[in-house]
Amino acid sequence: MLNSVFALLMEVARFDIMGAGIGAGLVTLGAGLGIGKIGGSAVEGIARQPEASGKIQGAMIVAAALIEGVALFAAVICFLIMNK
Repeated sequence: MLNSVFALLMEVARFDIMGAGIGAGLVTLGAGLGIGKIGGSAVEGIARQPEASGKIQGAMIVAAALIEGVALFAAVICFLIMNK
């Protein structure tokens, strides 16, 4: 009985590594999609109003940096969970 409980706990303990790996992958996908959307919208905005390209580019860089910051934070949390 005790052996089977211990074996079950060891199997469940490995799910944290799998969950952290899946989480890191989802974070990467989300950040890539978000930055791609920002870049596409910025190019479209610059094409419509070339005179506003400086403001659009600045806003795009700030938004991309915020997305990268959140993605990095989430990836670090996933790796901390994996190495616990």
